[in-house]
Amino acid sequence: MLIKAILLGLVGVFGNMDSRLLGRTNFEQPLVMSCLVGLVLGDLQKGLVVGVALELIFLGVVNIGAAAPPDMVLGSVIATAFAILSHTNAQTALTIALPVAILGQMIGIVLRMFMSTFGHMAQKDIDNSKFNKVRSYHILWGPILYALMYFVPIFLSVYFGTGVVSSIVKMVPKWLTDGLTLASKILPAFGFALLMQTMLTKKTVVYLLIGFFITAYGQLSVTGVAIFAVLLVLVLNEVLPKKNSVSSADTDDDLEEL
Repeated sequence: MLIKAILLGLVGVFGNMDSRLLGRTNFEQPLVMSCLVGLVLGDLQKGLVVGVALELIFLGVVNIGAAAPPDMVLGSVIATAFAILSHTNAQTALTIALPVAILGQMIGIVLRMFMSTFGHMAQKDIDNSKFNKVRSYHILWGPILYALMYFVPIFLSVYFGTGVVSSIVKMVPKWLTDGLTLASKILPAFGFALLMQTMLTKKTVVYLLIGFFITAYGQLSVTGVAIFAVLLVLVLNEVLPKKNSVSSADTDDDLEEL
């Protein structure tokens, strides 16, 4: 368990560094994080299932400016690890993910408050011409602190908390489990609603309705609807604009001949 706890801690660090050192490659998304956890723990299938469920919840999470949303990396890694190690389902993972993500949000706020002092320290070192020390605040100490913020909670929770979580899950009464299961079914819809609130406009609502009615009356799977959507995007963005440009060129030629 020690090796697995260390590897999962490194997975969390990798997800955190995605938007800080690696550029935004979307490795921090719950689907990717949960799959990596599944690979480490030898259950990729459950990691994928939990990742899909968590992705629906965090679809509407956007880090804008100084806002600190719930930490989806910390929540995804710990929730998926607990679901696999305690042999519970994705619904149980959802109920663990949100409190952990909110805890990560609080830890992140405290860490950013502490790191805000680096600006004053850097200004003082600039005045004293200690430029190498100034660069170390951003390049060295910033990543180290962020790495510890993820590695330590994940390592401790996985190494010491798996047995405790399993015991707690067994002690939970059925009525509470049923309530949590119902809540876990509502939360993905809520996350998707947050996403639609930011993306849906009068021009795009028709595409949402097309996908909904294809699913409802055509009895197609999500994969089938996705393939249909890709083909529709290619027609709208590749075929029709080129056709219109060719028609405009022919019209211009006809006008020049006249």
